[in-house]
Amino acid sequence: MTEGKAETGSLVTGGISAIFASACCVGPLILVSVGISGAWISYLTILEPYRWIFVGIAVAALVFAWRRIYRPAVQCAPGELCAIPRTRRAYKVAFWFVAAFVGVAAAFPYAAPLFL
Repeated sequence: MTEGKAETGSLVTGGISAIFASACCVGPLILVSVGISGAWISYLTILEPYRWIFVGIAVAALVFAWRRIYRPAVQCAPGELCAIPRTRRAYKVAFWFVAAFVGVAAAFPYAAPLFL
């Protein structure tokens, strides 16, 4: 797998896992906040036992992405993704966005009672 595809794949995996990890807790809150409601939202709590599995997958993907993004730059041929500083910066921004989302998904059930 090339460098760009590995970084992108890790970030996408981490993001999707974070979405699944937050589906039981953050998902209903977001849906109600934007005006979407219904009894079907309560079925999202079925995913609660699997939340830590998804958080673990997301953390593992983020560790892999961090290793690929923040390792020392190797000699790159002109035109490759690793040779473009703007691309590396975009990967770093995406990494920290996904990392924050994973953190919110992991911490939300413990912080939610503070907002009641």
